[in-house]
Amino acid sequence: MKKILFFTLLLLSVRASAQENAYDSILAKKLNADERGMKMYVLVILKTGPVKDLPKADRDSLFKGHINNIIRLADEGKLSLAGPFEKNELNYRGLFIFNVSTVEEAKSLVATDPAVKAGLFDAEYIQWYASAAVQEINGIHKKIQRKKIF
Repeated sequence: MKKILFFTLLLLSVRASAQENAYDSILAKKLNADERGMKMYVLVILKTGPVKDLPKADRDSLFKGHINNIIRLADEGKLSLAGPFEKNELNYRGLFIFNVSTVEEAKSLVATDPAVKAGLFDAEYIQWYASAAVQEINGIHKKIQRKKIF
């Protein structure tokens, strides 16, 4: 009886492992994944910029433009992930993960952000090697977002 139980558990374990690693070559190609399922992105950290004393109406307008720019870049497939940080001593304000492979490409995309142009934010750039599946976040997010930001 113990042998039957052991072999049943072994068989289930092998079957579960096979299901966990169900490689999808079509999806991997669509996402430009390498053999590890990874690809290069550019991570951008937005920090507090030099401009701090804008009237509230101007600041609100820039932030609305900032959000609209994020939505546009995400819809174009250029921005895989974005979001703000909680208040912190590093003055980090937010994060972008761009679906581009070079810092130069990311800089050209960040340059379209009205809040960066106005000096509310400064940006730091670094290449980041991560799962190609990161690109799928925006599609999933649209399915779980009940309320729009603006």
